[in-house]
Amino acid sequence: MGTRPKELAELLASVRAQTAEAARTVVVANGCAMPEVPPWVEAVQLEENRGVTGGRNAALAHLGDMDLVLDLDDDGLLVSDDVFATITALYEADEGLGIVGFRIADETGLTQRRHVPRLRAGDPMRGGLVTGFLGGAHVLSVKMLREVGPWPEAFFFAHEETDLAWRAIDAGWQVRYAPQLLLQHPRTSPARHAFFYQVNARNRVYLARRHLPAVLVPVYLGVWVALTLARTRTLVGLRAWFAGFAEGWRTECGHRKPMRWRTVFQLARLGRPPVI
Repeated sequence: MGTRPKELAELLASVRAQTAEAARTVVVANGCAMPEVPPWVEAVQLEENRGVTGGRNAALAHLGDMDLVLDLDDDGLLVSDDVFATITALYEADEGLGIVGFRIADETGLTQRRHVPRLRAGDPMRGGLVTGFLGGAHVLSVKMLREVGPWPEAFFFAHEETDLAWRAIDAGWQVRYAPQLLLQHPRTSPARHAFFYQVNARNRVYLARRHLPAVLVPVYLGVWVALTLARTRTLVGLRAWFAGFAEGWRTECGHRKPMRWRTVFQLARLGRPPVI
């Protein structure tokens, strides 16, 4: 978005400092002026803000035929210089690995519970197979993307990672949380975005419409209505959430392909059944 030139410069410096060099590095200017970037960085200029999903898809289209793609938020920082080497080793050891998610911690080393991709989130250092990953830092197998498709552009932002993870797992790929891969990131709240409540609700409906067996749709959405009523403390937030919920039913969300029941049971075994 062009609002963090200092943070972006520091992130790119941490990318350049890696012991294993990146094949290519791309910065996407998402409907803003391209900030100054080093000559070894490829710039992709979008005329309008296409959101998180559209920006990532633009980068994928620009990169073309790669093996692995690492997405990084522009206000993150790679603390260690062996991140790329570790990523390479993880994928070389497991041909079924589709997505690897990083651990995200603030400058004090604290990982927020919402940044641990499982229900039992007390220990952020416990890695393993999971059902989701964090958008701020993750690695994607391009072979997997060719099979399951790109980011869902209609989402713009919020829950796009869940959409991609569900598709990957349904296609037989693994999603792994690797806490040894660390992205330092300022502590934030998702509600910092003005229309968080709206897109959060809309995209919950999109997830259900796109991926859940019909019998689970009312269960999943009913659980999230109840949780929202219990958690949201502002009337403005509730109004925006229910407006987004209605929008999710009346707007186009992309192709519907319900996950197999085998995938439902696999998600449940991994601790996150697709009803919460």
